[in-house]
Amino acid sequence: MSGLSVGVLALQGAFVEHEEALERVGATPRQVRTVARMDGLDALVIPGGESTTIGLIGGDSGLVDAIRSAVAGGLPVFGTCAGMIMLASSTTGGRQPLIGGMDIVVRRNAFGRQVASFEADVSMPSVGDDPFPGVFIRAPWIEEHGPSVEVLATVRDHPVAARQGSLLVTAFHPEITGDDRVHRLFVDIVRGDGTGNQATPTVGGGIRVRPQ
Repeated sequence: MSGLSVGVLALQGAFVEHEEALERVGATPRQVRTVARMDGLDALVIPGGESTTIGLIGGDSGLVDAIRSAVAGGLPVFGTCAGMIMLASSTTGGRQPLIGGMDIVVRRNAFGRQVASFEADVSMPSVGDDPFPGVFIRAPWIEEHGPSVEVLATVRDHPVAARQGSLLVTAFHPEITGDDRVHRLFVDIVRGDGTGNQATPTVGGGIRVRPQ
């Protein structure tokens, strides 16, 4: 199976870099700025940026509602940084429009503000034995998660990558590293290959686990 059509939400953030990474792993990217551009997609990527701004612009255009419905219908979605926040069921501080879909509670700017941005080698066995070069920019982390959420990586004892069914999130920015392994994992999830066994996400509920 080839030629997957993967939308990249192009309201803000590093959407061009995501497009380039998707092309390198064999997918066909499509910029999404309107609800009409959602038609026929096999999957969607929500890039980093400012989650409040993405939520407001996407809310006004109807995209948040459209993506929320698509997620509930099983559309695979990959969210990075702000995208992880958008896919959370809730955040620890401040109200903003969320898409939801993943049974996670996210802390925004968890590692600090812009000046506290950093790079770190991230152990992520689902993409291979070699550490992944994590770039954290005003990055969130997962504060709590339900039992159907699989934590894929942690940094400083906090979950920074996770999967729930066909939903994948990272607190870091794989699109700007030149390392395409996380994008390849997402394409595998969409295709249902190997460790990317596709499953319909479970939304909300369940026992919450607070990382120790």
